[in-house]
Amino acid sequence: MAVQFSTAVRNALLDAIETTIGTSAVLKIRTGTVPANVAAADAGTVLATLSLPSDWLAAASAGAKALAGSWADAAADNSGDAGHFRIYASDGTTAHIQGTVTVTGGGGDITLGTITIAAGSPITITGFTLTAANP
Repeated sequence: MAVQFSTAVRNALLDAIETTIGTSAVLKIRTGTVPANVAAADAGTVLATLSLPSDWLAAASAGAKALAGSWADAAADNSGDAGHFRIYASDGTTAHIQGTVTVTGGGGDITLGTITIAAGSPITITGFTLTAANP
């Protein structure tokens, strides 16, 4: 049997993520596949850079934590198809979270209305949830 945690512990673990990364986190949407791990070098072209709200995640509940506030960029940096994202500390260089990007309903870690991004177009994240599940 695998180790399991109470919902209270799972919620505390999730809330610690936002505390560790801090306020003014930066989200970059990139082309290509997700790097092997968060410590690996950035990959792909940056399509959009979003300055996340000061309180960018809702309080954890039932072992999950969803985006809070508006995650949007008024004008994308470059054109291309979104493949992955990274969330950085406020310095924009220290990566802490990475994952896939798909269209809404496509099963990605972050979802958008479309993965085809045009430079100068607005970008809005439609979904993002972190889950601390028991095995």
